[in-house]
Parts: sequence; structure tokens; C-alpha cells
Amino acid sequence: MIRSGSLKLHRWVLAAAALLAVCQPAFAEKRVALVLGNSAYRNVPQLANPVNDSAKIAATLKEAGFDVVDSRRDLPAAETRRALRDFADRARDADIAVVYYAGHGIEVDGSNYLIPVDAKLERDTDVYDEALSLDRVLIAIEPAKKLRLVILDACRDNPFAKTMKRTVASRAIGQGLAKVEPSSPNVLIAYSAKAGFTAADGDGQNSPFTAALSRHIATPGLDVRRAFGFVRDEVLKTTGNRQEPFVYGSLGGEDVPLVPAPAKPAPAAAAPAPALSAQAEARRDYELALQLGNKNALDAFLKQYPDGFYASLAKLQLDKIAAEEIRIAATEKARLAEQERARLVAEGAQRSEQSKAEADVRAAEQARIAAEKAKQIAQDQATAAEQKRLAAEAPAPAKEQPVKEKAVNLAALPPASAPADVTKSVQAELRRVGCLTGAADGDWNAASQRSLTLFNRYAGTRLDAKVASVDALDAIKLKPSRVCPLVCEHGFRADGDRCSRITCAQGSVLNDDNECEKRRGNKPVAKRDTDDRPERPVRERPRPEVSAPRPQGSPQASGRASGQLVCDQSGCRSASAGCRVEFRTFEAGGPYPSGGNIQVCR
Repeated sequence: MIRSGSLKLHRWVLAAAALLAVCQPAFAEKRVALVLGNSAYRNVPQLANPVNDSAKIAATLKEAGFDVVDSRRDLPAAETRRALRDFADRARDADIAVVYYAGHGIEVDGSNYLIPVDAKLERDTDVYDEALSLDRVLIAIEPAKKLRLVILDACRDNPFAKTMKRTVASRAIGQGLAKVEPSSPNVLIAYSAKAGFTAADGDGQNSPFTAALSRHIATPGLDVRRAFGFVRDEVLKTTGNRQEPFVYGSLGGEDVPLVPAPAKPAPAAAAPAPALSAQAEARRDYELALQLGNKNALDAFLKQYPDGFYASLAKLQLDKIAAEEIRIAATEKARLAEQERARLVAEGAQRSEQSKAEADVRAAEQARIAAEKAKQIAQDQATAAEQKRLAAEAPAPAKEQPVKEKAVNLAALPPASAPADVTKSVQAELRRVGCLTGAADGDWNAASQRSLTLFNRYAGTRLDAKVASVDALDAIKLKPSRVCPLVCEHGFRADGDRCSRITCAQGSVLNDDNECEKRRGNKPVAKRDTDDRPERPVRERPRPEVSAPRPQGSPQASGRASGQLVCDQSGCRSASAGCRVEFRTFEAGGPYPSGGNIQVCR
């Protein structure tokens, strides 16, 4: 009897141990989060939503069972650095570390910075001292083992960028945040809007991005990449396709949910879960591959889905990538051919060698132009196909009857015009390379077209200046520094990448040609015994001097004549006593078309 009871107890212990072993991985992961919200900026207008957004996300993560949720608001720079340092200690033994930030962010020279509430940013270089770089945030979450996630709702119109002074003319201050490529594994960086674009703050208590994020990010068992895919779809729908959240980085092949899936019930009580249709699965996987945006991801998608509507879309994206690679190679080949031709000319090579080099240059330039056109066609087709897909997948009004989906002829789709955000990005890049002096306001006006024409001239490209295209944006981003020469206002001269004021020495003045010249004194009076008097016009026939009768007391009568002569159409004569001779132009009363002397008396 005792042996039987011991056997039962032993079996019960084994069953409990097995149950714990099965459930342990789902609940053993340590998850920590740091939530920052900056609204009460001291030197620029305050923001309404960031504090509300951070409170919403903090509550969501606490309800999801995170071990640590450190929520801070309206932190100055010193306290923000201290909060990141403390969070790095908490992340050392964590499996998942999350940092959420809502507030102002800025991109300077391709690097992203979070703006504390006490920042002034009077100069562009102040960002290095008063703001916190995104790299500093990545260092804080680096110890986490399984997932390091940074979520930035900071792609707003930034008031600092409009007022800060530029210390170097070529330093670029971009709109929104710059694209990042994390160098560490298992790192995801999520933006509320695509790199180079701004996000809406929303009319409600929370921004559209944060509202969608709070609904999907903590779904039990949902892979974090799928969660951000749902967030993207919801934000695009809410903003009328004006704002597209974007995720940078990559994870492995296994699902990585922020919240583990609940334990599965016994098989007898299990209910069949609704499965996604094959079309919906293909759509999710295609959108994930499209967000990654590289050839390997699209090839992997086509390997899994070789046929169908989304396979055709993926092939168009691959065609666009291939066309861009061909264009870059053709551009480089044309540059090398021109460089070789210039070298042969400079060295005085034989005429036959120069002729062959010129033919190579012409052939390379024609190949480059053809590659440019092919790239534009591929870009237009891919863009138009994506717009057609989004329009087809948009939910129809309730009162309309569902319409059977028709096959889409992707090759027949018309090219799409550039959206306003693309125009702003092109203008911002043109400002960075020194070709545009106006603001990046999204208005592709005559000044913007002239700036792209200047870029074509100095960069050797042939982009269509009438439209701000994605192709133009890609071409300008390839230039790491200034392309157009620096043009300074009158009174300034180019000094490297900045304009320096011209200072003239004492006794010199700045002329209209922007050069210092010796200050001129009053114009001397023309006299007979001087050589610097104005040249008198040649008359047809000089007349003898006729002296009018003078009073006995006049200087001339007493032999003290001044020697000054005044000439007009009637001849030349001595100036009267008490009068002087002045040279005047014909418009000012001179006697001849080219000017001459007149007598001016007191």
C-alpha cells in the first residue's frame, strides 16, 4: 500500500516537473523597458502629445507583464544620460530590452539625435553637447540577449532646425530622421515615419503611430515584425497614405514576440484557430520583404511564393534594384572613361589614342543615359504598382457591394507623380550639397528646378529637373559632400565651406566687383597747365580766343589771370572773375555730347 502511494506521488512529481519544463521558457525571459516623453520644451513651443504617448506605452508594457518599466517625462540632458546609464545596468541580464521615445528628434550630417527639454541648439555644433545621439541609446540596450528594440516617435517638424546657425555651410540638417543600418544582431529600430519624412502629431490625445502601436505591440505570441506590419497598415489608413512607419534592422528566422503566447490548453479543449488565407500570408510576407528593401529578402520571398500577384510585385522591385545597380556601374564607367580621356589630353598622347578615348567616352555616356532611363522606367513601374496595390487593398465603403478582384497588368500602369514628402527630401538633399539656398517646403517651383539643373551640371547627371523623383533623391544622396560651388553675397568671399566677410584696409573701400580698392578723393578741377583734365572733343574748326572787356580791377586786367578757359559752341574764352570751371556731362548741362567745361559763377 505504501509502495503504491509512493509510486503515485513519484508520477505526480514527474508530471509537475514536465509541466514546469514546458512552461518555463515562456515565462523565464526577463523584459525591461525605458519610456521617455518630452513635451515641456523650454526654448521652443511645447508639444501636446509626447507625454500622453509615453504614458500610453508605459501602461501597455506594464499590462503585458514587463519586469521593469521605467517611465520618465520632460527630462533635461543630464537626467536623460543618467536614465540611460541606469537602464543599461538593468539590461545586463535581460533577454528583451525596449526603449521608447516621444518628443523632438533631429538629423545632422546623417546622424540622429534625441532632444532634451533644456536644449537651446543655437548653432549646429551644439547638438553634439546638448542632445543625445541614437548610438548612445543603442549602447544602453546592447547587453540584452534576445531582442534590442528602439521605438522613436520623433519624426516631427523640428523648430530648432529653422533657427540654429550654420557653422559650416555644407553641414546638412535634415528633415525627420536619417536611415540607419544597425551593425549589431537582433536589433530593430522603428520610426514613426520613413527616413527623411515627418509624422503627424494627430488631433487626438495620442499620435496615430502611438495609438496603433499600443493596440498591436503587446499582442501575445505575435512576432514583433508582424506587429509593426499591422502598425504600418493602420497608420497608412489613418493618415491617407501620407505617413508610413518604417523598421530598420533584422532578426533571425524564429518569431520574437514581446509578450509570450499563452499556454496551449489540452488537445480535447483546443478550439481551431482561424487561419489566414494563402493570399493574406503572401501579403504579410511581401510587406516584410518590402520593408527590408534588399535583394536577398525579395529573392527569399519569390522562393516561397514563385507565382501570383505579390510575386509580380516582388519581381518589379527586383527589376528596380537591378536597374539601379546597372545605372551606378554605368555612371562609374563613364566617369573613368572621361578621366582617362582627360589624362591622355594632358599628357599630349597621340591623336589616335585620344580619338579612341573620345569614342569610349561617347559610348560610356550613351550607356549611362540608357541606364538612367531604364532605372526611371523600373522605378515608375514599381511605384505605380505599389499605389495600385494599396488602392486595391483599401477597405471599400460599407454600402458598396464587393467587387471581384481583377487581374492587374503591371506593365500598363502609368508612372506616378512624386509625393510632397519626396519633394521635401529632394530639396533637403539639394541644400546639403549646396545647390539650393531656399527652404525645403515641398513646393517644386522654379528655384528648385534651377537647383536640380545646377546639380546636373556639376555632378554630370541628366536628371529631369521638372519633377522631384525618387531617382533624383537617390542620385543626390550618393554625393557625400558639396557639389555646387559656394556662392556668397556681396561683401563676402568663399572660404572653404563657409562665406567670410571681406575687410578692407584703412583708406580702401569695397567696389562692385567685391574687391578692395583705394578710396578716391574729390575730382580735381581741370586746368590748362595740367595733363589730367578731361579730353575736349575735337571741333570742326577752332576759333580765336575773344576776350571781353574787363574792368580795371579784375584779376585778368591786373595780370593775375587764372588761366582757366571755358569753351562751348561759340568758341573758347577766359573764365570771368569770381567764377570757376567745372566739367559736366551732356545730361548735366555740358556743351558737347561727350561732356565739357562750363563756367559756374557765385
